[in-house]
Amino acid sequence: MAIKLGILDQSVASAGQTPAEALANTVKLARLAEELGYERFWVSEHHDSAQLAGSSPEVLIGYLLARTERISIGSGGVMLQHYSPYKVAENFNVLASLAPGRVELGIGRAPGGLPRSTSALQRTEDARSLSDKLVEVEMYISGSAPDGHPLAGLKASPIPEHPADVYILGTSVASAELAAERGLPYVFALFINNDPAAAKKAFETYRSRFIRTGKFVPRPILALSVIAADTEEEAAALAGELKSVRVTLASGKTVNVSTEEQAQEFARQAGEAYTAEVRAADITTGDKDSVRSRILELGRQYGVEEFIVTSAAGGFEQRARSFTLLKEAMAEQTV
Repeated sequence: MAIKLGILDQSVASAGQTPAEALANTVKLARLAEELGYERFWVSEHHDSAQLAGSSPEVLIGYLLARTERISIGSGGVMLQHYSPYKVAENFNVLASLAPGRVELGIGRAPGGLPRSTSALQRTEDARSLSDKLVEVEMYISGSAPDGHPLAGLKASPIPEHPADVYILGTSVASAELAAERGLPYVFALFINNDPAAAKKAFETYRSRFIRTGKFVPRPILALSVIAADTEEEAAALAGELKSVRVTLASGKTVNVSTEEQAQEFARQAGEAYTAEVRAADITTGDKDSVRSRILELGRQYGVEEFIVTSAAGGFEQRARSFTLLKEAMAEQTV
């Protein structure tokens, strides 16, 4: 199979780094990704975090578009439940007008932070569902509010010649259903929810319920954490003992975080009792042969030919080396 690779960068501030340095490293990685021939480079949205500097993907995307020439740049993703669909469409229509054919709008349903930041972001009192907001974003990106709509005729100007492509990001069957209903590409984040059964069910649901449009056929994509190094031992050392913690609040709401401390703080800010399931993080580690073998196996297991990869491999130099080795590994594949 012909594997396509993209990168998701979370603008990680490693020990001793400032947020400004973390964002500067994101710019360097975007330029490296273009040089290596990656399909796309996405940036994430996280709030109220000392470790993750990317709180405004649309602002960062604009800067990255100006510092690169060919590679697609996008969000992985914009947390639409926090925002006005009209304003999100305006932002991405401006970006798509500045860089036609290079802008991608990945939309996520996770909070992107703890309850305190969610409360601050949602003070607009817009209680519409993510599905309703998604419909409105798509409407404004490609045209205007139709007759019968309360805002009939309204446009999110400028209307670009090549609107941003929309992707749905998720970790559950619910997100797969939403992508299928809208006929959009779907990205399952295995590095967040590392339950193989959940991933398999999500992709099965996506394919079986997909509503074909003139633009898309089903396009399943798997998002992975990858640490490639020159030796197996080095990769294992970089991975360390990273965890994945699934938090379930008393209200039934669930969220995935990285540490038990984050789980405790999430529940404290939510003001609810909770349980936490701690699992080893799902990270594809090893030398070039090992990472290539696992990616090809995951491709067969889930029936996907596109991957978005992120890396928790130490500092900037280790992440850059990991992405370089991964691209070399997949270029050398023989199937």
